[in-house]
Amino acid sequence: MSKLKKLIPCILAASLLGTSAHAQGLLNKMKQKAADAAEKALDKKTDELLNGKKKNDANGNTREGNQEVNGNIAGTSYGNSGANTSSNSPRNKGGAGLVTTPPDVKENLSTAESAYKTASYGEARQALQQAILGVEMEIGQNLLKSMPDNILGLPKQTEKDKVVSSGWGFTGLTIHREYMEEDKQLSMTIANNAIMMNAINMFLTNGAFAQTAGGDQNWKQTKLKGNRAIIQFDQSSGYKLSVPLGQSTLIVFEGVNFANEQEVMQAAEQFNVDAIKKTLGEK
Repeated sequence: MSKLKKLIPCILAASLLGTSAHAQGLLNKMKQKAADAAEKALDKKTDELLNGKKKNDANGNTREGNQEVNGNIAGTSYGNSGANTSSNSPRNKGGAGLVTTPPDVKENLSTAESAYKTASYGEARQALQQAILGVEMEIGQNLLKSMPDNILGLPKQTEKDKVVSSGWGFTGLTIHREYMEEDKQLSMTIANNAIMMNAINMFLTNGAFAQTAGGDQNWKQTKLKGNRAIIQFDQSSGYKLSVPLGQSTLIVFEGVNFANEQEVMQAAEQFNVDAIKKTLGEK
């Protein structure tokens, strides 16, 4: 009996130890399952963030849920803003562009007068600016029409004609014409450019820029039909002849692949410089 009493505590202890070990094992299994579930959920979320829930079908189209992207199902993307992005905005595929129409001078002058009478000075100012712009555009077009069609065998490139104006009394007015045949080119630009005019006048009046009799000479003073000018030469860009007219206008001739300066001067003499000066109101 006494032996049985001694065995009872041992049996109870063993039973408790077995129960504890079983419980610990069960707890570990539950922890492992929870960890596995959390890891799967994290992987799924990461995959959604990186791939945007998009999968490629057998045809190579990208699907998002039940919606096909870059295919023919609703939600079609008309543009392509990146490798993995799409836009619902259509891409422009045509259009006639804008029609270049100079402002109507008479209409804008009438508008300016009416606006001035009603003390609408802002509107009057804008209308006057448009009227001046119209005048300058007409002057530019008329000067282009008066220029030769051919210079020393170089035909004019009408499609490259340009007339640009800011509408503020010849400030910013630019007229451009090009003549070209194969790799030989002559361009002529009439511009109202204060910076260029200052530079040219500095060359013409400042003794510090006097030309030399020896060494490399890349510019020198000359005359075109009685007007003082500067001719320059650069090995990569060719010849440039700059002729200031009056106080604000400058004519620039640029010759590419011309044989010498005499040929450049001969080409420039084909233009009626006096008529250009008179048309622009220069003295």
